[in-house]
Amino acid sequence: MKIDHVGIRVIDRARAVKFYETFGFKIEVEVDFDSVIIMKNESGVEINLIVNGIEYDDGKNVLMDISSKYTGFTHIALQVDSIPVIMSILKKSNIEITQGPVTFGKDGHVSVFVRDPDRNTIEFRGRVENEDEIEGLQFYDPKA
Repeated sequence: MKIDHVGIRVIDRARAVKFYETFGFKIEVEVDFDSVIIMKNESGVEINLIVNGIEYDDGKNVLMDISSKYTGFTHIALQVDSIPVIMSILKKSNIEITQGPVTFGKDGHVSVFVRDPDRNTIEFRGRVENEDEIEGLQFYDPKA
């Protein structure tokens, strides 16, 4: 029917909550029988922060940053109203864009990728608006 929520393993509770609050997520419930924080945004998108991660591999994401490619979910893609607005929020919050803004094909979408403090990959995906308003926009044509 639809995805209900996404669980994101994190190391530091306060650091993770602050990061996701930047994008409009608010704590709904902090579970008292497990290390889970349920957060939602105004659109009803739910994420569960699983606060039991451990630091390993020199701060690298085992699914994305090392040469051996383990199986698993590599990122979450969040639909946004405006890529220029999300890029402004990222800049004001000193959050580095790790890839993008980039289009994949000619479907009218543009994506910006970031990492949360625990190196989990987040994709912000929106419609290509006025291309001149999206600084550094790259066009990737998989058929080329």
